[in-house]
Amino acid sequence: MNTWTKLLAVSTIFIAGTGTGLTKSYPSGPITLIVPFAPGASADGIARLIAKDLSTSTGQTVIVENKPGGGGVNGLLLLANAKADGYTIAIGATGAIVVNPHLPDGGKLDPQQHLTPLAKLVDIPLVMIAGKDSGFTSIADLLAKTKKGTGDTTYGTPGQYTAQHLAGELLASMTETDLIAVPYRGSAPAVADILGGQLPTAIVDLTSAAPLIQANKVLALGVTSPERSRIAPTIPTIAESGVPNYSATAWLGMFAPANTPTPVVEKLSASLEAALTNKEVQERIMSLSAEPAYLSAQKFAPFIVNELNKWGSIISASTATAQQAN
Repeated sequence: MNTWTKLLAVSTIFIAGTGTGLTKSYPSGPITLIVPFAPGASADGIARLIAKDLSTSTGQTVIVENKPGGGGVNGLLLLANAKADGYTIAIGATGAIVVNPHLPDGGKLDPQQHLTPLAKLVDIPLVMIAGKDSGFTSIADLLAKTKKGTGDTTYGTPGQYTAQHLAGELLASMTETDLIAVPYRGSAPAVADILGGQLPTAIVDLTSAAPLIQANKVLALGVTSPERSRIAPTIPTIAESGVPNYSATAWLGMFAPANTPTPVVEKLSASLEAALTNKEVQERIMSLSAEPAYLSAQKFAPFIVNELNKWGSIISASTATAQQAN
């Protein structure tokens, strides 16, 4: 039984009242929040907003430490080796938690064995865009023209196995179309080639594309989330554009080391919920082009398991297709 299964199995016992002494005494000192990304990144900004709110709600200093590297994995490895007492926690992103474990060079992090989920924090909206001269006006139009055998349709991504890349792979899989990913070193270069006419479509973070969409320099074909983005509610979802049940989200969550006591997990999860229901915090998060999307520890754990299974299948299929092509 791994630590997540244990968390789910015993959580109701603690909620009913067991372990209240430990819960009341925690926290009694500073908490370190590891951010596995460089200062200035959106994840860093979100972490600092939440750290400030946690400091107020817990009455303890929350110290943010940036530990970038390894696509967000290095900082989580530090967390995995920290004492499981709730005084060291960390932000974790889609790639490190549910994509990296499926990659051949995925490294030493096993989220289900090394970490305890505390809460899902935010969703990061992704959008598929097209150039003005691409000939594509909607997701339905893109899929119809691609299915007609007019040639492979390429889409830019910020890199291989990013959430954006896998969102495209999922779309190709669900619609049985030939969508060919073209990896770039970030969203900005892909968007630049859209503007220059060298690339017909791309899947990028909404932050990179929003100003160009508003200026009518690129077309927004659809967001990848199951519901319309609160940041850009006029853009339809891919699901409502002819691909029912399509959903590919990028997200951030909060984690503790494996075997962190359940009453501490419950208290941290509740504190994070309070932070994310704070209207000021919500507005600041949305100003960073993310959307509050809280899930408790008990709901976040099965969500991650579903994500692991979902993206594992897509990565396996993508790898097999690439090997056949070679």
